[in-house]
Amino acid sequence: MTNSINEKVRCLIIGSGPAGYTAAIYASRANLSPVLYEGIQPGGQLTTTTDVENFPGYPEGVTGPELMEDLKQQAARFGADMRIGIATKTDLSAAPYKVTIDGEKVIETETLIIATGATAKYLGLPDENKYAGMGVSACATCDGFFYRKKTVAVVGGGDTACEEALYLASLAKQVYLIVRKPYLRASKVMQERVMKASNITVLFEHNTVGLFGEDGVEGAHLVKRMGEPDEEKVDIAIDGFFLAIGHKPNSDIFKPWIETDEVGYIKTIPGTPKTKVPGVFAAGDVADPHYRQAITAAGSGCAAAIEAERYLSEMGK
Repeated sequence: MTNSINEKVRCLIIGSGPAGYTAAIYASRANLSPVLYEGIQPGGQLTTTTDVENFPGYPEGVTGPELMEDLKQQAARFGADMRIGIATKTDLSAAPYKVTIDGEKVIETETLIIATGATAKYLGLPDENKYAGMGVSACATCDGFFYRKKTVAVVGGGDTACEEALYLASLAKQVYLIVRKPYLRASKVMQERVMKASNITVLFEHNTVGLFGEDGVEGAHLVKRMGEPDEEKVDIAIDGFFLAIGHKPNSDIFKPWIETDEVGYIKTIPGTPKTKVPGVFAAGDVADPHYRQAITAAGSGCAAAIEAERYLSEMGK
């Protein structure tokens, strides 16, 4: 049974992080009457971040939820229609494009801005939730500053983990790199840099099984050579625990129609937010495996809205 079209719009934005809200600000001011659906996590990943100190314009810093609320209010001021709901299905085979919300309502749109973000992968330990925002982080560039002269651990063995460990090594007193395998998966250059860093200790064949601490992370419970006859329990004292085991872009419902890389990041025409489908744009972390910052997401949201406006005027719509 096919759902009937419930509503027709000129610009539909899916997602409500810095990219989605910024796109809504620009699209509203360009009289595109955008409709934005907030998705699974209204406000995006930043709502799980306590302090944001690197977003321009907030010299004293700002909490993640406050920053998102400010962006939301700014979009509302220009008339963006922001709604609670999750996009569950898309049909981008021909314009106007169809997006199903919450499995029932179908919206037909002339332009679509995908700003669905990416979700950091966690180990799945209950302690990761317990200490969220209290020593557990999935972004060294966001939170590393809070660990100056302290001791931290990074979990992972790929390029991202090595990059995060090196970045943290420039701030922290001591960095442990916890690697499950007996080797690093990272590129040779990254491996060499890590091995050369005097304050990075690589713990090969270690698995994290838990975290401990009173008012925040004070240490991690590790198991060396898990499942082997010489398995050994190891505890390390740390102030911060960083996950660097990758992100999963929230792009599954768009994959039948647009190109993604092997991880799932949406491919755009270099230097633009354009996908290979005319009138469909991708902004923010869903299309950004490199930077994943609030400010770069906001910039790409701006670009996506400007491109949507140009596309509509070229089509005479």
